[in-house]
Amino acid sequence: MPQRLRSVALLLNAAHALDHMFLLIFATAVGSIAASFGVSRWEDLMPYSVGAFLLFGLGSVPAGRLGDLWGRRRMMLLFFFGLGASALLAACTASAWQMAVALTLLGAFASIYHPVGIPMLVQGASNPGAIIGVNGLAGNLGVAAAAVVTGFLVEWFGWRTAFAVPGVAALVCGWLFARAAPREAEPPAARRHKAAVELPPDAMVRVFFVMTSAAATASLLFNFTTSGNGSLIAERFRGLIGDPALLGLLLGVVYAIASFAQILVGRLIDRMPLKPLYLALVLAQAPLLALAARAEGWWFYALLVCFTVFLFGAIPFTDAMVVRYVDDRMRSRVAGMRIGLSFTVSSAAVWALGPIVKSAGFAALLFGMAGVALLTAASVSFLPSERPRAQPAPATSP
Repeated sequence: MPQRLRSVALLLNAAHALDHMFLLIFATAVGSIAASFGVSRWEDLMPYSVGAFLLFGLGSVPAGRLGDLWGRRRMMLLFFFGLGASALLAACTASAWQMAVALTLLGAFASIYHPVGIPMLVQGASNPGAIIGVNGLAGNLGVAAAAVVTGFLVEWFGWRTAFAVPGVAALVCGWLFARAAPREAEPPAARRHKAAVELPPDAMVRVFFVMTSAAATASLLFNFTTSGNGSLIAERFRGLIGDPALLGLLLGVVYAIASFAQILVGRLIDRMPLKPLYLALVLAQAPLLALAARAEGWWFYALLVCFTVFLFGAIPFTDAMVVRYVDDRMRSRVAGMRIGLSFTVSSAAVWALGPIVKSAGFAALLFGMAGVALLTAASVSFLPSERPRAQPAPATSP
């Protein structure tokens, strides 16, 4: 791979890390932000972030359409610069409603990455599963960075720097991407490229159903865990560890370990049918979540590592389905519709997190998540089976 293309791939993976990190800065720093705004409980401030996750879903539809018809390079430039500017705006807010507006704008720009950046990264690739696995690792290292970096910045410099420093980093990445990414001669919609596996129309309808429903339930779990784990780990270690920076480091270690599962899963996707592999990962989530509901201290931490490994390991599958079954000329649009539907539904997790924990506690939340994992498995069971291609009969000797 030429050095210039390596630089573009590196920046696209960095963009995935930034995308997930930015969406979790608020949830990680919410306790300090609540105190700064004069809000007595962090749970009461969480619903103000729902606009970010709602726009993260809804914005994917126009973002995917523009990515195919206008150009993926242009949309990624809009992603980098818009994300950086909206983070700097969030750092300047002085009330809950101002923060809600800034986070909603941040969610709108963050919505660009998944339907545009991932199709741009895998276009023409011979090993898309491995590439998606590395990209998933990058995204989840962004989740880990949200815990570690935000915890450090909040403790030593205040919550505003937790938005400002990543905001400047996004602007710098945008400048580097503008220099490294070659201009597109034509938008993806004008190119000719066939899907790796061609399916009849009725099977494609089933695949889109699985993409959307499984992604919605999986995103519910992802949003519940990544938005709530900071407060959850603080509760389960109460009396053992009280330092926010150390708790953030422990949570970052969980995300870092779980993120490497995507490397293995990505390689397996290139070698195995999707359905049995996907089912195995989602079925393992439910018992681990149920056990974690009653665990405390280091036993809880061990279960947290285990169920996060399986949650993160299942993430590459919806992107892999788009790559395997959808022509590159319309991948951004299909991904945008899938993400728009599923992430809009899953944004309810962010809105409901505070009220659920406030009224029923984290144990009830974890039991509910176990049920959601079973719903994901039910959706995946509708995925068409991939039959192995018939091998030519050996030549018979005369």
